[in-house]
Amino acid sequence: MFTQATFDFLDELAANNDRAWFEANKPRYESLVREPALDFIDAMGPVLKAFAPHFRAEPRKVGGSLMRVFRDTRFSRDKTPYKTNIGIQFRHALGKDIHAPGFYVHIATDECFFAAGCWHPEADTLGKIRDLIAQKPELWFAARDDKKFAAHWALWGDSLIRPPRGYAADHVAITDIKRKDFVALAPLSIKEVTGNGLVKLAERRFAESAPLMKFLCTALAVPF
Repeated sequence: MFTQATFDFLDELAANNDRAWFEANKPRYESLVREPALDFIDAMGPVLKAFAPHFRAEPRKVGGSLMRVFRDTRFSRDKTPYKTNIGIQFRHALGKDIHAPGFYVHIATDECFFAAGCWHPEADTLGKIRDLIAQKPELWFAARDDKKFAAHWALWGDSLIRPPRGYAADHVAITDIKRKDFVALAPLSIKEVTGNGLVKLAERRFAESAPLMKFLCTALAVPF
């Protein structure tokens, strides 16, 4: 699927991040980035169906699991038009955007990783997750500290400095209640991305993240 040429293209795009260069090299983008990404997404369909049937692998050029290459520059000082990474998301069937629980694969020359969870959830979603942690901390600790999960995954993201309003500062899980992101990352190497076992590795890692994902789905009252 992905090869070293994929990473070479991403490096070249970073050095020539403008529309003229991209248009001239669009056939390379198609063959080195989009086509292998869609092949990977297609292969992940039956994998997800086996252990997380409510999450979708959609191998479409637009609007599917492959995130768009165009950057949103409306509120950014950086006006370069293209992303220099490959982002692949497997969203919950009931999720409207990337803020819902989901699985994610990040491929870039400086860092590759798997991710699972809720990134920057909206206030209502965040409140539901915090409430379940506060009400049933034992369920949260069981998910967070699951041995198979903790072996390869680590929680990541922003947190509040002070406890959010309405939660006791001395709550046993206050450190996690202060989280603004409920995302875990698992490392991924370029060698693994370009090897023959990427789909199998993604299957193992995402299956290991099931305790976290099940907890989040429970908090949001959606099926895992």
